[in-house]
Amino acid sequence: MPIITTPQEFNEEDLFVDLREMFGYPLYLKCEGFNFAGSVKLKAAASMIEAAERGGLLGPETILVESSSGNLGMALSVIAAAKGYRFICVVDSRTNLSTRQVIESLGSEVHVITEPSATGGFLGARLDFVRGLCSTDPRYVWLNQHANQNNWKAHYRTTAPAIEKQFPDLDVLFVGAGTTGTLMGCARYFKEQPNSPVTVVGIDSVGSVTFGAPAGPRMVPGLGAGVRPALFDQRYIDDMVLVPEIDTIRTCHTLARGGFLFGGSTGTVVNGAVTWLAEHRPGQDVTAVAISPDLGDRYLDTIYRPTWVQDVYGLDALEPAPRPGAVTSGVH
Repeated sequence: MPIITTPQEFNEEDLFVDLREMFGYPLYLKCEGFNFAGSVKLKAAASMIEAAERGGLLGPETILVESSSGNLGMALSVIAAAKGYRFICVVDSRTNLSTRQVIESLGSEVHVITEPSATGGFLGARLDFVRGLCSTDPRYVWLNQHANQNNWKAHYRTTAPAIEKQFPDLDVLFVGAGTTGTLMGCARYFKEQPNSPVTVVGIDSVGSVTFGAPAGPRMVPGLGAGVRPALFDQRYIDDMVLVPEIDTIRTCHTLARGGFLFGGSTGTVVNGAVTWLAEHRPGQDVTAVAISPDLGDRYLDTIYRPTWVQDVYGLDALEPAPRPGAVTSGVH
């Protein structure tokens, strides 16, 4: 095991779960939740902060501010604590309580947006607040994960090469779409390899506008957006899947019954991946990988609490689905 001095130095890159026995399809799940921030967002946070430091944007008086549904906020709070930066995380009322508590425990501040904007939903309201804050004081520095090129570059340098190393014969890669940093970094990497055979499929939640679908209500934080991310470039994506949140919940509970407690984004990605494989590669022994952004401990008060699930999605939400379902939309 490595010996480290700062939390961002450690991230487990080589852990994959074989889901074939659980779901009946050849799918390996890359687990990104094993680091001190508990999610894939630690890579983006470290990349953006290091770039800002190289550019001379951060100093002793700097106040970092960022809009987050939770995971990036936690990652930034981990690094801010290690480096001595003040950090304000702007979240909304859907963000898990445990996530807010961790951010505050690390010494950062949390500002909760309680009302969505008329056009951009909760994300639009969070971004409006951040812009307003930055306009009042030059000490505020907004890394802007939704447009910062160092977000996707982190995954171009680390996540995608780690997958290629483990699976040199990769056929299909499934990646969830939030800020699209992970998606674009991995997609760019594989599409820029000579004669790459890899099909890259983006997975998102029904109600998200990233893939061009109409906006709708979403209760599970992580994937999805009410404002299309500036990082997203559809030219690098071969296909796209939209997953209803009720199927996210059911898939998370299926994984949990197998002993794997994953977050909501993982349930969405796995459901979309299994559905896509059933439609496009039935009976084929392909090599497919999906990326799991985080673990499920932060979702105990929501997707793993039966009363919350039934209040939001109905009495049958915890009934196992015979086959994960999704709405697909292809782009080639």
